[in-house]
Parts: sequence; C-alpha cells; structure tokens
Amino acid sequence: MKQKDIALITGIAIVSAVVSFVASNKIFVTPSNRQQKVEVVDPINATFNPPDKKYFNSSSIDPTQNSALGADTNQNPFSGSGQ
Repeated sequence: MKQKDIALITGIAIVSAVVSFVASNKIFVTPSNRQQKVEVVDPINATFNPPDKKYFNSSSIDPTQNSALGADTNQNPFSGSGQ
C-alpha cells in the first residue's frame, strides 16, 4: 500500500466513527430519557359479584349436552348407501 492509501483509509475510518457516534446519540435513548409515566392499576381482589340470574339459572339451556333432532338408524353415515 502506498502512503496515500493508508492516509485515505485512516481518514475514512475517523469520519465514519464520528458520524456513527453522532447518529447513535440521536437514535438510541439515553438513560435520562428512558423515564416514562404509566397508569396505576387497581389491585385485583378475590371477591366478585354473582352472575346475572337472567342468564345463569337452573332452567337455562346447557350447551354441553348432546342434542339429537330425530332417530338416526344409519350406523355408517358416510357410506352413501343408507339413504
């Protein structure tokens, strides 16, 4: 390498170091700017109101029970011959 090449590479390295230092100070947040205000949430307690009797009562429909619309005598419904 020639003397000019070494000087050029050194100059480019110094300029890129200064530019990256300035850019990193603008991009990244400093610890003093990291403080942020947040809302305070009320604590959760173990007591709650009972559910509405209009929807949850003894005569309500139970969606977990099986329902059948009619008698199905076809033991193999996907065979195609039970129709």
